[in-house]
Amino acid sequence: MGAPSSDIIAAIATAQGRAGIGIVRISGPALSALAEQLIGKIPAPRRATRATIVDGAGAALDDCIALFFPAPHSYTGEDVLELHGHGGPVVLQMVLGRALEVGARLAEPGEFTRRAYLNDKLDLAQAEAVADVIEAATDSAARCAVRALQGDFSAAVREVTEGLVELRMLVEATLDFPEEELDPLDRADARRRLADVRNALASALGRARQGSLLRSGMNVVLAGQPNVGKSSLLNRLAGEELAIVTAIPGTTRDTVRQAIQFEGVPLNIVDTAGLRDARDEVEQIGISRTWSEIERADLLLLIVDARVGVTAADEAIVARIPARLKRVVVHNKLDLMDERTDLEEAGSAVHVFTSAKTGEGLDRLKKTLLTLVGWESSAESVFMARERHLQALRQASTRLATAEGLFDQVELFAEELRLAQRDLEGITGEFTADDLLGEIFSRFCIGK
Repeated sequence: MGAPSSDIIAAIATAQGRAGIGIVRISGPALSALAEQLIGKIPAPRRATRATIVDGAGAALDDCIALFFPAPHSYTGEDVLELHGHGGPVVLQMVLGRALEVGARLAEPGEFTRRAYLNDKLDLAQAEAVADVIEAATDSAARCAVRALQGDFSAAVREVTEGLVELRMLVEATLDFPEEELDPLDRADARRRLADVRNALASALGRARQGSLLRSGMNVVLAGQPNVGKSSLLNRLAGEELAIVTAIPGTTRDTVRQAIQFEGVPLNIVDTAGLRDARDEVEQIGISRTWSEIERADLLLLIVDARVGVTAADEAIVARIPARLKRVVVHNKLDLMDERTDLEEAGSAVHVFTSAKTGEGLDRLKKTLLTLVGWESSAESVFMARERHLQALRQASTRLATAEGLFDQVELFAEELRLAQRDLEGITGEFTADDLLGEIFSRFCIGK
């Protein structure tokens, strides 16, 4: 895990720009001497104290509220001094510069939270949740991240790990003391324990997949021939006029992006240029970008004119779509049809009938999108998870499945259980390489 640092770090902990209040945060061992030089005293613990920040000549830099949190009862587990002053960028830089003059160094991105992790104030999953709270794009994502910060996800992982440890104890006893007259391994009990662990892990993985959707969202691309209503549909989904809409085919020449949310799930909707054989050089560039967006998409909405249905030109588009890409065929302009058709399925695509003009069918389309991206649970039951968490859970699940097939080969069975436990411990940081820590915390903002 690495040893806690012994130097003092400082950084501006509030966002860039002007604000009513700005905070300079300082953390490290024995801050009394530094506080004396900055504000002339060390404040009483956990009590807001008015103070004047002075420069080397004793001239005032700012009038502030100082808060002191002595170790180990602080965010980082070290002495922490926070100076809450006026939120002007120049003033904050002057205060930070003074802190660096009297012995602190500029904190690296995520270094405060990394120290909290190294001092056992947070486990690694909780530390990552700090960044997820800051970056949350929806209310549901923020609530989910806060629960992860409070330890809900870590508790679920530890529950699976504890069950795995108990199973390993039974197996390892058989391996370590073969000459003793021990009771033989209760095979039925061992199988039951393994099944319980696998079920608990499957539940955690399912809830983590849901949380991953809340964290990163999905990229949804609107594609199709010109003048089928892609831009109108984007405007209707977004609830505002984002894209220019005309009756002239080829109006959209470039991609138009908008982040929206359905039931708290963030979706990045991308409107694209109509797909056709174009002679116009600018339109050709737009069409090339459309195919690039399709390659990066998680879900494709193929928009067609409901009055003519899927044409040969649409089939040609489908033939070029990556096989792994889920898609919905959206029959738009339902308001211009004499006969209405209900939701149906054909082949590998779902067909939904809508009217971007009137909004008819939009609720069904939204529900279809959520189903296809894998949203099944309410936000109250999911775990905020990152891709590394999902990889670790999936790897542990695979190892337990392998272990079940090696049940009669005790040495190999025990090894798969050990490796599965190591995968799970990597989530909370009980087993984590230092280079992974560097990668994780380098993505945090400075001051956190």
